[in-house]
Amino acid sequence: MHPYSDDDIHYALTATEVLHEPDRRIDTFGSTRFDFHMLSELMDCVNQVRVRSGRIEAQRPQILQPEHCRDLFFEGFGEQAEIFAKWIEQHGENLSFLKYGFSFKRSEIKEDLVHEPLEAVKERVLGQENVTGNPLSAVIQGVDDTWEISLLRFTVEMIQKSQGINEFDFRRKGLL
Repeated sequence: MHPYSDDDIHYALTATEVLHEPDRRIDTFGSTRFDFHMLSELMDCVNQVRVRSGRIEAQRPQILQPEHCRDLFFEGFGEQAEIFAKWIEQHGENLSFLKYGFSFKRSEIKEDLVHEPLEAVKERVLGQENVTGNPLSAVIQGVDDTWEISLLRFTVEMIQKSQGINEFDFRRKGLL
């Protein structure tokens, strides 16, 4: 059992906001490294903001054909799922899925505690982003205790925004 309740997780997911998203998406044929700045107010302190900086890597998307999806999608299901899996293998010749993976190393995360209001910190960090112009940089406002869940929400958004482009690239190369 994890130390966070479903309400904690739901709150982190709904309170997270991507303030500046990367200009680029997940590369179809290679890995992509996103730099991030995660801003979060400390819950029990006034005018204290934790700024975490780091890098998250998105591995190149992998194409999963129906015959390789059985273990991923149907684990824990019963006999009907087995029948459906066999049907997909026989009739799903035009059916493929993209699998995405992300990783980050905790040792590469930098943390600073800033004694200023959140709005002032946001303005400064967003201003720095505009100056550097890094197309692979994101600024995320999240929840301090569950900041990794906020980071995971960002990764899901990047998958959603990249999937159409990745599928187009794979189709253009005749891989889907």
